[in-house]
Order: sequence, then structure tokens, then C-alpha cells
Amino acid sequence: MIMLKSFMDSLSLFIKVIKRSKLSMLGFIILLGYLVMATVGPEIIPYSEKSNPKEIFLPPSWEHPLGTDYAGRDVLQQIVHGSRPILLVATLTALISVMVAIAVGMVAGFKGGIVDAVLMVVVDIMLTIPGFPLLIVLATTLLKGSTNPFALAFILSITSWASLARAIRSQVLTLRERDFIEAAKLLDLGTFHIIIRELLPNMMAYVIINFMLSIINAIYNMVGLFIIGLLPFEAQNWGLMIQLGITHAGSLFSARTAYYLITPIVAIVLLQVGIVLFSRSIEEYFNPRLRGSRK
Repeated sequence: MIMLKSFMDSLSLFIKVIKRSKLSMLGFIILLGYLVMATVGPEIIPYSEKSNPKEIFLPPSWEHPLGTDYAGRDVLQQIVHGSRPILLVATLTALISVMVAIAVGMVAGFKGGIVDAVLMVVVDIMLTIPGFPLLIVLATTLLKGSTNPFALAFILSITSWASLARAIRSQVLTLRERDFIEAAKLLDLGTFHIIIRELLPNMMAYVIINFMLSIINAIYNMVGLFIIGLLPFEAQNWGLMIQLGITHAGSLFSARTAYYLITPIVAIVLLQVGIVLFSRSIEEYFNPRLRGSRK
């Protein structure tokens, strides 16, 4: 009962924080729309791969709200069915990246000494390697045509954790001298307890915001791999739509077919806008001083 009451109080406070800002509410609505589209959208809107030469590149209409592609297939169906795999991979990538960054950054900042030096050498090496060229090499050598979302997420996360790990380490260095950390050390609570129960809650807003931004970064990298043709064509998603818009539809050179290329780009940009707007409420929720300044 106590845990349930605590959860309800936290949920009530979070709702109040979102309602306080129209921009945060707009971001929440956008993200909720994407969540619904990726989870239940494919069940509501069926997808047909059947070509229809008579309906090639039709403009938006009631029958086809986002028009049709180079094969006469409905673009809205592709957007809806493409949202699930791309958001799944992006979320898994962000989750792996953040978990690795937390582990490396917190251990390095809290332990210090030789542990910090060794881990920061690894981080510096990762930061000096060009991210996308490394992804090209890894995707070529490790994926080998696989559409496994976990394998793709692992590949994408390799290049995206180092900068966050260094930032988390910097925050830990400022927190580890605080009185409550010194008290935890004197009580001999252990490294794991101090990191998870004392340090992590104090930077949760920063971690969650970076998790959300990592989703966008993962989508950009995945789309880039699709555009240059390194990921298989088996799964329908927005990156594949952009690649086909450039190579098959000639959308870069024809105004008649441009919307087929623009549609997935707008879907990605709108998702980014939703994340940026919603992140304002995340920061306010975890920062009581910020909540007080906006009353």
C-alpha cells in the first residue's frame, strides 16, 4: 500500500508538471501518438505490399491520406508499420548506451585513481573514432544481412555511449564530496549501494533526457545505414522509405514524388520535436527548485 501510494503521488506530481506547460503537454501528446502508432497502429491499419500501377504517386486524398509510392502502395500504411521496428531498435539502442554510460561514468568518477584513468582512456579512444564510419564497418562485418533488432541495437550503441559516460563522470566528481556521500561511506554501505541509491537519483533527470535524445541519434544512424544500402530490405521502416525515395522514386529531382521522401523525414523531425518539448517536463519533475521557480 505504501509503494502504491508513493507511485500515485509521483504520478500525480508528474501530471501536474506536464499540465503546467503547454509545450510539455504538446510534447507528451506527440510522444503518446507515436507510442500508439508503433504498438497498436499496425493492428488497426493493415499493410498491403501489392503493387497497383494505376495508382502510382497519387497525391494525398481521403483514400490515401499521405498519397502513394512508386508502386502505388499507400504511404500512410508504410509510416505506421515502419514505426514499430525503427522505434524498437532506437529504444533498445538508447537503453544499452545509457546503461553502459552509467556503469562506466559512475564507476570512473566514484572510484577515481587507476580505475578512472583506465576507463577514461577507453572513453577517449571511443570519442576519437569517427562514429558513423565505424558503424559502416561494424554493420558490414557483423550484421551480414541480419534483421535482428537486438543485433542492430548493439551495433548502433557501440558508438553512442562514450560522451554520456564522460558527462556522468563529471557529475559524479562533483557529487562524491557531498555530505550525504561521505555519510554513506562512513556507514560502509558499499559501492553498489552508493552508486545506485545515492548518486544515480541525483542525476536521474540528466540520464532520462539523454536516453530520450539517444533515441533520435539512433534513428539518424539507422536511417543513414539504410540510405547507403548497408541494412537489408526485408523490414519496412522510415529509413528504407527514404532510401527508396532517393533511388527508386527520384524524389530529389521531382516535385511530383517529393512528398514520398518528405513524409518519413517529417515523421522523424516531429518525433524529435516531441522529445525536446517533453524533456522540459522531465527536468522540472526531478528538480524541485525548478518547479518552485515556475509556480
